[in-house]
Amino acid sequence: MQDSTLSASEAAELLGVKPATLYAYVSRGLLHRVRAPGRPSRFSLADLEALKARSRAGRRVLELPVESALTSVREDGLYYRGEDVALLATTRAFEEVAGLLWTGAFPDLESWPVDTAAAKVAGDAQRALPDDALPLDRLRVAAAALAAADPLRFQTDAEAVAVTGRRLVGALAASLAASEPAPLAVRSQTLRGSVAGWLWGGLTPLPASDGAVEALNTALVLLADHELSISTLAARMAASIAADPYSVVCVGLSALGGAMQAVAALAAEDMLREVVRPDLASRAVGERLRRGDRVPGFGHRLHPEGDPRAAVLLGAVRDAFSGEPGLSGVEAVLAVSAERGLPPPNVDFALAALAVAAGWRRGAGEAVFGIARCAGWIAHAIEEYGARTELRPRPVYVGIPIAPER
Repeated sequence: MQDSTLSASEAAELLGVKPATLYAYVSRGLLHRVRAPGRPSRFSLADLEALKARSRAGRRVLELPVESALTSVREDGLYYRGEDVALLATTRAFEEVAGLLWTGAFPDLESWPVDTAAAKVAGDAQRALPDDALPLDRLRVAAAALAAADPLRFQTDAEAVAVTGRRLVGALAASLAASEPAPLAVRSQTLRGSVAGWLWGGLTPLPASDGAVEALNTALVLLADHELSISTLAARMAASIAADPYSVVCVGLSALGGAMQAVAALAAEDMLREVVRPDLASRAVGERLRRGDRVPGFGHRLHPEGDPRAAVLLGAVRDAFSGEPGLSGVEAVLAVSAERGLPPPNVDFALAALAVAAGWRRGAGEAVFGIARCAGWIAHAIEEYGARTELRPRPVYVGIPIAPER
């Protein structure tokens, strides 16, 4: 019987990539090894042909190796500086996790006092926007205004960037809120002055329970970083040419609006809002399939066996909003997707579930994604400022042949 597997060198040759890229596909879940006792790893010919076909028919993945000590995406989960993110999301405040990403150590837990003058600048800048402007669009305007108001933004040593990061994230979160939320106990801190507390007030006029803000904090931690996503790569490239931290965040927020990033949470949110009764779940999912669309919030390229962040956040949503009407629609969509063999839900679906169950305004999930990811972008900026290497991909020219000189 002919062997249906290839060695690593044969697999790399078939795909037209280097062996290092082949193993990068493995670490990202795009390809699985075939293991046998006493033999080197081999690769299924069928899997290789499927990956090659996807590259031809769909989006190609261009690897850009960048050394980083921040986040690792593995088959068994996600890690920030070696710390299990699933555990961090249920035991640490977002402020602590941001400090870990920025400095490599957990800071003493204390609230981030919001710079009220900065928050006012960010809030005033949004007044010219239409009333129905999405929260993510508001954050983009607010970040640019905050940059213009900080004359010290070009100081890029690690300690100064951390100070800027606290000022920036706090002001962005506060700028969406009409007023300071009432203090409620959340772990060892209070909502007053916390990023989750400020942010809640800008997402909904509804009061927040302890569990609800715990769920929001969980989402912020889970979304803080995810290796070199497209928005993070864009932000990191800006930092590599010494763009100030505000500009880095502005670049990240701009890239975040792409269909492969935070906007996926908005699409999942819109789908869930159609499920006002559990019996409408099949119709909502079926309508996307009829149009030939992907069902938003399901499947993830780096987590083919299931996004570990989704399981953690859905658990927090169930704990916080048990019995709420919006949660029944979430469970109905999950049941339909499982019955029809859709891929497992990803963190975009879980974030949309939180938005619907909590009664947030439309697009609030995108804003949570953006605020959370600011922590990661700033961490990547700190690495780049220290590395002093310019990230500059070189194109392979495939245009009109250039005639040789005569």
